[in-house]
Amino acid sequence: MFPSGYLSKALAHGWWLLLLRGIAALLFGVLTLAQPGASATVLLLLFAIYAMADGVIGIWSAVVNRRANTRWWSLVLWGIASILAGLVALFAPSLVLAFAIAYIAFWAIATGVLQIAAAIRLRKEIAGEWLLIAAGALSVLFGLLLIVNPLAGLISIMGLIAFYAVVFGTLLTVLAFRVRRLRS
Repeated sequence: MFPSGYLSKALAHGWWLLLLRGIAALLFGVLTLAQPGASATVLLLLFAIYAMADGVIGIWSAVVNRRANTRWWSLVLWGIASILAGLVALFAPSLVLAFAIAYIAFWAIATGVLQIAAAIRLRKEIAGEWLLIAAGALSVLFGLLLIVNPLAGLISIMGLIAFYAVVFGTLLTVLAFRVRRLRS
């Protein structure tokens, strides 16, 4: 394993990297809070670029290694699917966002209904089953709200991402200054 103090010395030596990561997360969080729609668009753009690059690399690797891999055609199909997903995200971002929000909405409704059903079945076996019913009802309500107002759902999700980024960035920034003191 590593010698004692190795990790703290490594962190202290690269404290400025922690600081940069913290500042980047803080900036991302603040910008996402200020412009949640634009942030969602940027995230979709990054996904589109990644999916298309992943698909191209997959196809290239399948073709180059086709003699060694008898099922190389499955990698080509995977690559094509990845490129198509990237193109859809690039040219129809609202479709991808709508699908993602609908997926989350139906997931929330399904899990909420199942939680309520489980609570009803467990009401004679456990105390406090109303908590599971309340959690299930909250999930169903959240899912219905996403269906009724998907834009509000998107803004809420981006708000959660922004909140996470701000807290994460703050923690990394504080950590950077603390480990900086370990250098001496």
